[in-house]
Amino acid sequence: MLGALTLLLLFQLIGEVIARALALPIPGPVIGMGLLFLALLLRGGPSEELRTTSGTLLMHLSLLFVPAGTGIVLYGDRLAAEWLPLTAALLGSTALAIAVTALVLRALMRRRETPRASGEARP
Repeated sequence: MLGALTLLLLFQLIGEVIARALALPIPGPVIGMGLLFLALLLRGGPSEELRTTSGTLLMHLSLLFVPAGTGIVLYGDRLAAEWLPLTAALLGSTALAIAVTALVLRALMRRRETPRASGEARP
């Protein structure tokens, strides 16, 4: 388990270094996750140790919401003062995510329904 955790943290560190060095607006852990995904694609998938460790982390994912809940309690006054822009951002980003998902799904469904050159439908 220690090796798998080290691997996960190493990719997070690499992503953080890239994000800060290039001043990217993307969080370092997201970049690290993308790099880990590419590495796993090239390698043919995760090892059993990495699979087990990530499964264990996912089982305890709810613990990661404790800092967010603490932040809400700590900054409750500020959230109350700025509720309107926060609500607008939350609703706007949710609507945008749903719209983009619908458009991507529609494009993929059309692509799937397009017959091949031989006249057969795609599976």
